[in-house]
Amino acid sequence: MVKSPLIYEYSDIDHGAGRNIAAEVDYFNLFDFSAKWDPVPTMLTQCHTRTIKGFMGQTTAFKNKFIKSSVLILGENKPGKETRYIHGNHGEGTWTFYGGHDPEDYRHFVHDPETDLSLHPNSPGYRIILNNVLFPAAKKKKRKT
Repeated sequence: MVKSPLIYEYSDIDHGAGRNIAAEVDYFNLFDFSAKWDPVPTMLTQCHTRTIKGFMGQTTAFKNKFIKSSVLILGENKPGKETRYIHGNHGEGTWTFYGGHDPEDYRHFVHDPETDLSLHPNSPGYRIILNNVLFPAAKKKKRKT
């Protein structure tokens, strides 16, 4: 494991190296979920748009062919055969991965100046990040069976 933020360490599942998607067409789509049956994924994908502009990061996306069937895909770029937003369970907890680094700076590098969030009040990418911050407040209601 490499701990330096200046050295990118990749595995087979990462779709960063060799990725041939131009910045102008780098978008991914969020999936629709039923709030009644799937409250957690519904909350995680709540946004004012279903199409989100992509952005780069040390881990930008996952190659679809390596994602396990137990992982819930929340957002993907089908033409690029990559998944940008996933969710799953581990033990008694959950995890969520949202690929990239800065939704409003396509190639935000380590040591670049911080993005001024006040310039992006309606950013769908930042909305997805906010959903993940608020996620722990979501609880599934017990259903009558």
